[in-house]
Amino acid sequence: MTRVTESSTTPQRGHGLRRDIDLLEALASDEAQSAGGLGVVRLAQLVGREKTQVSRALKALTAEGIVERDPDTLEYRLGWRLFSMVARTTGNRLVRVAEPVMHALCAEIEETSHLCVLSDREVLTLLSVSGHSFRVHGWEGRGVPAWQTSAGRVLLADTTPDELYVRFGTAGTGELAVPEVWRLIQEAVRLGYARVDEEFEAGLVGVSAPVRDFRGRVVAAINISAPKSRLGRRLDQAGRTTAAAAARVSALMGWEPPRTLPRGHRLT
Repeated sequence: MTRVTESSTTPQRGHGLRRDIDLLEALASDEAQSAGGLGVVRLAQLVGREKTQVSRALKALTAEGIVERDPDTLEYRLGWRLFSMVARTTGNRLVRVAEPVMHALCAEIEETSHLCVLSDREVLTLLSVSGHSFRVHGWEGRGVPAWQTSAGRVLLADTTPDELYVRFGTAGTGELAVPEVWRLIQEAVRLGYARVDEEFEAGLVGVSAPVRDFRGRVVAAINISAPKSRLGRRLDQAGRTTAAAAARVSALMGWEPPRTLPRGHRLT
């Protein structure tokens, strides 16, 4: 009997892993994302393998939740388990790279800053820091209605009006109708930051700016909030400063803003 050694099996395992990665890269391609998934035939063409081999590999990946199959179209897309792992990694990295930038922001504005994400209809604070060496924990883990806060309006920047209706319903959002929330979101997009003036809480003002990932999607917001007596007169200045800080975090997350051509310049 021939004994299979570890050294003789390692190349085969590595080769199989490389082929699985090729499939995942194909499912992450622009073609797959725009189509909502790809079938076995197209995937086999993209990775240069036989359909039966691709089908077996996809079944194994589906069983582990790395890939999922649409029951209607029978096409494959990246699965929930893969996104869950990426989300956890991105979240940890986000906090790690944002914290020093937030400390510098707090020292400049002399107010507390918050790192926020969207959770269904609420804004959830992941991290709060001051300009000092200690963290401020009052807001961490606390959710507040997205439509009432500057952070929420920034975090909803990638949504469409239809998506807002689906998320919040046709009845509106508190005292604000969905069209008004949409207008405020677009104002934040135009300015590069959102601002609230006693809309969330009497005597409280705040500004928020978007943090984008390497794809350009808004994944978080950096917020500064304070009593109106302290921050009210310099709210727009604080908004611009916060936007610059958020842009630094976005760059650390791999975001490169599109370059704009000088006025009058034409591509040839």
